[in-house]
Amino acid sequence: MGQLTISGNVFDSSRTIPVSNVLVKSSGGTQAITDSTGHYEIVTTDKDSLSFIYNNKPTAQFAVKQIKNIGSFDISLHVHVVEKFKTLKEVKIYTQNYRQDSIENRLFYSKKFNFEKPGISSSINPGSGSVGLDLDEFINIFRFRRNKQIQRMQIRLLEEEQENYIKYRFNKMAVKRITRLEGAELENFMALYRPNFEFTQRASTVEFYQYILKSSYQFKKEQLIRKNKINNN
Repeated sequence: MGQLTISGNVFDSSRTIPVSNVLVKSSGGTQAITDSTGHYEIVTTDKDSLSFIYNNKPTAQFAVKQIKNIGSFDISLHVHVVEKFKTLKEVKIYTQNYRQDSIENRLFYSKKFNFEKPGISSSINPGSGSVGLDLDEFINIFRFRRNKQIQRMQIRLLEEEQENYIKYRFNKMAVKRITRLEGAELENFMALYRPNFEFTQRASTVEFYQYILKSSYQFKKEQLIRKNKINNN
């Protein structure tokens, strides 16, 4: 009677949000607990069965010999996990690392992010009472090239910050887990269905994962149609 390693992920009722600290128990006596991504691995045999216990409530037992793909046995529990991530002023922060990077980036380039194009203001000469130009601002007008460079730097930094945020949420590990795509297909999917910043920023975790899942269905359908056309030709 050989040993088998069963692995997979546990999600809540939305089938998108992973559930951590779920006890995975084998009738043979082995146990495992899902990590922060909902992933688990447990060693058992084809004579055993598995059950998943969350908040002291067990699921029905699953016979190991009836599990078709032991390397990807995912289940969805009849529970709703409340998102622990909160919306801050400008972006949705999901880990301390991303938050720290964003804050440090803005502090470091604060002068460029807060840059405003100088203008001309009038001043009154106390001696003559005549209206003149503020000398400092008048000189600053001739720094046109420098001001343009700073404006371009500001735009580039903002674009980089947005791009990094999209890469953070639309990352290969999460997309692979949701879509089950791999290799070249995964790369093509991420290039074709990369979300824009506005959607990435406002979407909740459930909405964002649903977008990826629905897009993967469309992508796989289009891939199947393309393969059939090639085979028919």
